[in-house]
Amino acid sequence: MNRAWVAFATVLVFPFLALEWTGSRIYQRMPPIPDKVLTPDEKRLIDSRAIEQGHNIWQSTGGMEVGPIWGQSN
Repeated sequence: MNRAWVAFATVLVFPFLALEWTGSRIYQRMPPIPDKVLTPDEKRLIDSRAIEQGHNIWQSTGGMEVGPIWGQSN
């Protein structure tokens, strides 16, 4: 009985540790969102708030099913 509980705990613990590690690596490696984007003549074109709003709209419309957000190709 004790051996079964150890096996059960192992099956539960290791996958969650792997998910935690993978999630932290994704968070650490994500591209930064710029504070602002300027035109060549130093006029503000867009700020980080607008970028984040666009990102949220893209996600809400199912953008993950259409293509990547960071420009990677599979």
